[in-house]
Amino acid sequence: MRQPILYAEATWRRQRLWVLLLGVAAVAINITMLVGRRWHLVLNTDTLISLVYLPMVVLFLGFLLVYRRRNYAQVTENGLKVSNLLASTVIGYDLIRSARVQPLERHFMDGQGRFLRPEVRDLKQHPALFVKLENDEIALARIRRKLGRQLVHDDVVAFPVADPDALAWEVTTRLPERTGMNLGGQRRRKRRR
Repeated sequence: MRQPILYAEATWRRQRLWVLLLGVAAVAINITMLVGRRWHLVLNTDTLISLVYLPMVVLFLGFLLVYRRRNYAQVTENGLKVSNLLASTVIGYDLIRSARVQPLERHFMDGQGRFLRPEVRDLKQHPALFVKLENDEIALARIRRKLGRQLVHDDVVAFPVADPDALAWEVTTRLPERTGMNLGGQRRRKRRR
């Protein structure tokens, strides 16, 4: 099961109008610069600089599409694979303590929510997948380094996805059986005397 992380979707929704406007402006500038006064082809440094605008718009569009495609969470046989633009990491099921669905704003409650990007602010009320990890400092440092502060805080990885309930269920069904845990109100075995 593979689901896109909605930070990239929100970025795409916010920036796609700018790509369209920049593309139209680049074409208009190139036409006016190439066709100078009295419809003669004028080629000077200003025209050459304006010819750079259109490839820059195409690069910006390509960046947004790659960013949107590379941000996802996927349940694999080895663990939960979380990928962002530059890196991806697989969080092994033996490192995961629990997976649950909560509103994303709970991830940013303790002071780190002051300077949020606009995409994150748009998604604060959206349900997100919260993955609580074991307290293994070496593994946590590796995951923090790969995924960044936006996704990882303390020992929790949180990110909004389209269907967090299905992803949480997939992760939970693959977790190993743990012994010695709280039985959650079930009848406990009697102690020996």
